[in-house]
Amino acid sequence: MISSGIGNGCHQLPVNEILLSLDVHPSSGLSTENALTRQSHFGPNRVTPQRGTPTWARFLKQFNQPLVYILLVAVGVTAFLREWVDSSVISGVVLINAIVGFLQEAKAEKAIEALARMVITEATVRRNGHKLRIPSDQLVPGDVVLLSAGDRVPADLRLLDVRNLHADESALTGESLPVAKDAAILALDTILAERRNLAYTGTLITAGQAEGVVWAIGDQTEIGRISHLISSTVELSTPLAKKIAQFSRLVLWIIVGLAAATFGLGVARGEKPVEMFMAAVALAVGAIPEGLPAAVTIVLAIGVSRMAKRQAIVRKLPAVETLGSTTVICSDKTGTLTENQMTVQEIFVGGRLYQVTGGGYEPKGDLCLDGGVIQVPEHPALAECLLAGALCNEAQLVRADGRLKVQGDPTEAALLVSAEKGGITRNEAHHRMPVLDTIPFESEHMFRATLREIKNGHVIYQVGALERLLDQCTEALGEANTPVALDRDAILHAAETMATRGLRVLALVRRHLDTHETKLDPTQLATGFTFLGLQGMMDPPRPAAIASVSQCQRAGIAVKMITGDYLVTARAIAGQIGLKGREANGELVALSGRELEAISDKDLPEVADRTAVFARVSPEQKLRLVKALQAHGHIVAMTGDGVNDAPALKQADIGVSMGISGTDVARGAAAMILTDDNFASIEAAVEEGRVVFDNITKFIVWIIPTNLGEALTLLSAILLGLPLPLLPLQLLWINLTDTLLGLSLAFEPRERDVMSRPPRAPEQPLLTMPLIRRTGLVSFIMLVGALGLFLWELHVEKAGLLVARTVTVNAIVLVQMIYLFNCRSLRSSIFTIGWFTNRWAIAGALAMLGAQLLFTYLPVMNTLFHTAPIDFVSWLRIVGVAGVAFVAVEIEKWLRFGRQPTGPPFPNAGPQPGDPLPE
Repeated sequence: MISSGIGNGCHQLPVNEILLSLDVHPSSGLSTENALTRQSHFGPNRVTPQRGTPTWARFLKQFNQPLVYILLVAVGVTAFLREWVDSSVISGVVLINAIVGFLQEAKAEKAIEALARMVITEATVRRNGHKLRIPSDQLVPGDVVLLSAGDRVPADLRLLDVRNLHADESALTGESLPVAKDAAILALDTILAERRNLAYTGTLITAGQAEGVVWAIGDQTEIGRISHLISSTVELSTPLAKKIAQFSRLVLWIIVGLAAATFGLGVARGEKPVEMFMAAVALAVGAIPEGLPAAVTIVLAIGVSRMAKRQAIVRKLPAVETLGSTTVICSDKTGTLTENQMTVQEIFVGGRLYQVTGGGYEPKGDLCLDGGVIQVPEHPALAECLLAGALCNEAQLVRADGRLKVQGDPTEAALLVSAEKGGITRNEAHHRMPVLDTIPFESEHMFRATLREIKNGHVIYQVGALERLLDQCTEALGEANTPVALDRDAILHAAETMATRGLRVLALVRRHLDTHETKLDPTQLATGFTFLGLQGMMDPPRPAAIASVSQCQRAGIAVKMITGDYLVTARAIAGQIGLKGREANGELVALSGRELEAISDKDLPEVADRTAVFARVSPEQKLRLVKALQAHGHIVAMTGDGVNDAPALKQADIGVSMGISGTDVARGAAAMILTDDNFASIEAAVEEGRVVFDNITKFIVWIIPTNLGEALTLLSAILLGLPLPLLPLQLLWINLTDTLLGLSLAFEPRERDVMSRPPRAPEQPLLTMPLIRRTGLVSFIMLVGALGLFLWELHVEKAGLLVARTVTVNAIVLVQMIYLFNCRSLRSSIFTIGWFTNRWAIAGALAMLGAQLLFTYLPVMNTLFHTAPIDFVSWLRIVGVAGVAFVAVEIEKWLRFGRQPTGPPFPNAGPQPGDPLPE
């Protein structure tokens, strides 16, 4: 019995051997009975869908965070003690955090489903000796399939008979141009992108016709294997999630330790166990940073909003911060780093090399010689070469959605645009020299020919491969538009030089005919042609991508190109873009897929780390490269648009898909989608990611000493046998108001040096030792100040317990408020970054002051929170304590960093979050 896939060696087997193994004759195809038998054995031609995560499980996953565990325990304890207000507030914080996270991540992974949808098409097959159309999921191994232009390949086929077949395989292999197909036998080690005798599921036929036999269906196809790779990749925890988890565990043990110490010390001093238990709970509630999960979620959501304004749509909240941690960006070439628009850049005519400026399909640019702009009519040989390119051409440029798009071959479109830059339009040229006959481009003869009518006879123009057309030439067109001797060596040297710069080189030739025949005769193409020139083209780098790559590299982020294109082209583009990673001889370190296969898993991390360009790579190799870089300790961002990119997109720490050219599969596997397919948007997103991490760190550096100061104040009072300086309800008031104040840090603008620093080390904790020391300093000042004022009011002023507690609460709140402005930059003084550059912080501080005045003087608040009005002198002492904390932190920053310009940029200092990107 035949198998559903006869193996990856299908391309190296003779056609008759394959037909024999599949038990089919191409002229008749399978019988209906045979097809039904095979379908019952092999099943439908569909990729097996994988089970997704249920909605309820995705919602519950939002609670799977150590810090949330702490809050849930606090909810349980406070509910057990019938502290319903405390329990309700903490529950609300937890629930809101979960809902925000769930809604942002509501789009489930759709990669597998998109693969299945992609392959359900209709196919033309031959069964029982007749042609018929059937759904592609009914195909079986051995079916003979007929392909023509516009068809999507319904299964993996071994081609039997090919007539000028070209297939767009970019989604599968990364090849930027349609691939010419044939039925010739290939070597066993031929890589996926060069298996010309196979047609793959989901690829698009752009030209020609062919017959092929199905040799693999469903999960056995190349797309099926990629589906398996996607489902088998493990989604990694983000750097922020890891750091928050580590930090939360530390906070948990500190809180448990402080609460246990409170209970134990109190009982040891003879206090009632029930009262000490309540005090321990109060301390725990005061110490828990219940605003942290909400703050993290809100900071991330703000980052998502900012990124959307900069052409990056984030599907998963933690992806925002992951970009800020990125140490390596692995980028596709076509359309991301380049324009995805073939453009003529050099023309060799009459022994001279002309440059063509401008990029893309817009006919904006000049022709230059020796650095100066020229007028084409003054260079008739150049004009003839441009005219040949416009006439040997079936492509058209159509404007849609404000952009020029190609109908036809991209290389022919490039010839049209170069002619228009020289003042020769397609319509004018075709009208002046009507077409009589054409020979379309086919891979067998490697040229396109057109027979044109002119005033004094007929003329043949050809465009194609130099090695084919040069042998047909007996002379060349000189600079003065007169025939000259053919200098083969000079032409070959010019073509070789252009190719080393990554240009695709096409030759253009001409022959005048004395006869008036209206059909092209192959004998007319053998000899007698005049060599007109060479046009060298490439898909040029985006100007914005060049600037963004440079910015990323200055920020310490390595940029690597991973492409399905040829090595020479990839290396040339990488050189123009300015990728780093060069050999001693100055050449970029580059590897092909074939070379990559020979490198062991043990050696690959080191090799991948120092290599800048990877060309002609397969989906498995892309996945392997991402894993190797991660094994080397990198945080990897991977960009891609094709089906072949999906496994690596999912494996990467953050997958980035293209919004315009990206397939559904790639978008489903990615965490972020670029709406403009522009590398510059990645650099903008990295910047926003760093801002997100900065602002989360600022919130933590602010909230921890304030909560710790409250806990230490309570613990010290119990240790000293004093009345509690803060009641549980007063602690709850402080924690509610300080969370709202702290959230203003989520709106903190970026600091000037955010893209000048190297990436954070993946193992670096949220709080470094200097920040821990600062946390300790502020907590100590808060402890001494709050407890000192409590004792002063109680024993010196004899003001009573209510007033003393009111002063203590206001002292803690005022220290928190003024310390917030210290935390707006962890390195620079508030006087450097400016007091009013974050209006939310000013508004939050004023609102908190107003709330504290109500807390202190409003009778209903006095009754509810057990407070009392305080006098002006008490306020002066409170302000004094807050001032000491503020000055101490500013001095500590000055001693560590000096005066550093890291605040928000001055006007015109560069793009800000939300600014539009350059085209």
